[in-house]
Amino acid sequence: MNKLLATLVATLFATATFAASHAGAPMAAASGKAAAPAVAASAATKAEVKAEKKEMKAEAKAEKKEAKADAKAEKKEAKAVEKTEKAAAEAKKDKAVAAADAKKDKKEAKAEAKKEEAKK
Repeated sequence: MNKLLATLVATLFATATFAASHAGAPMAAASGKAAAPAVAASAATKAEVKAEKKEMKAEAKAEKKEAKADAKAEKKEAKAVEKTEKAAAEAKKDKAVAAADAKKDKKEAKAEAKKEEAKK
């Protein structure tokens, strides 16, 4: 029974394969009548592939441009942050110098006051 089923399946497969290989190629193909649609289909496929390639190139170009713009924006932002940090550091330094100067002036004023008191 298994051999009979295997033979039947093999026969059906062979018949289907044979029919499929000859279904698209009628006898008119020998006279060249079916060649024109095949060429047209080939040209259409080529045009489609060409259009897809063109679209892919355009997408790649747009992505590259976007990446470049992003990099430029990041660089600009980094510069702004650096500038802000520099200004903050400068302000901190100025504040420290002002505090040191105020402390020095206060000490000098105390020393001067002591001198005045000692003179009396």
